[in-house]
Amino acid sequence: MSTTEHPHAAQPAAERAGSPVTELTAEHLVNPAVNGRLAGRRAVVTGAARGIGAEIARTFAAEGACVAVLDLLLDEATIIAKEIDGFAVGTDLSDAEATRVAMSATIDHLGGIDILVNNAGVLKFSPLLDISIEDWDLTFDVNVRAMLVTTQVAAKRMIADGSGGKIVNMASMGGKLGAPNQAHYAASKGAVISLTQVAAMELGPHQINVNCICPGYVLTEMGAATRTQAMIDAWSAKSPLGRLGCPGDVAKMALFLASADSDYCTGQAMNVTGGMMMQ
Repeated sequence: MSTTEHPHAAQPAAERAGSPVTELTAEHLVNPAVNGRLAGRRAVVTGAARGIGAEIARTFAAEGACVAVLDLLLDEATIIAKEIDGFAVGTDLSDAEATRVAMSATIDHLGGIDILVNNAGVLKFSPLLDISIEDWDLTFDVNVRAMLVTTQVAAKRMIADGSGGKIVNMASMGGKLGAPNQAHYAASKGAVISLTQVAAMELGPHQINVNCICPGYVLTEMGAATRTQAMIDAWSAKSPLGRLGCPGDVAKMALFLASADSDYCTGQAMNVTGGMMMQ
């Protein structure tokens, strides 16, 4: 998978500049979908300013969840938050301490947490022999370390409240089968799968389910300017279904894993690849 249409190519690349935490000022409104699958649930979705994360936030809100959107791109995150009657928090996930502070403040603002979706990620392309230490570290800081930090903060609150919960991590088909020029990305997503499995083992006794999603090729706004029909046709041919994924395909899997429908599912790496990956 060496294309800009990788699921996380759609997500904002974290940078180390800017204020890591923005004051929580947006008033959160209770979602009217009182009979939804996530009615009354409090959810945090990282990297939700655009692409897959934004669609997950929309899907959760439509199913009755109160959703907090965490993203470096605060202006875009605020637009999504207003759309779903949620609230946005500007956070640099490459900064571990800022991430910890932002998560704690967000959970306090929600009055607790039932669902955490670790969606934020970065994808940079480089031949193996040319990967810089800076790009390797940034990839792991955002794709793995931030996930550890948010999970620690969320799980501790879930345990303290005695409520259990659902944690959904965004891995990738690349975490099971990497591609040239993506060694740092593939390695980070393999780490996400392993982190998910161990977290499921340790948090299961507290009734916290931890699973991850492994998307394949997903069409998002990122790369649209350079994407050709020939490229789409070539990628689509890799799937028995004959098409590429869309953000909604991934969001529906996230909804399943965040809902009571998945209560006996934990430690899994769920493929959303249109059959491109079958293990």
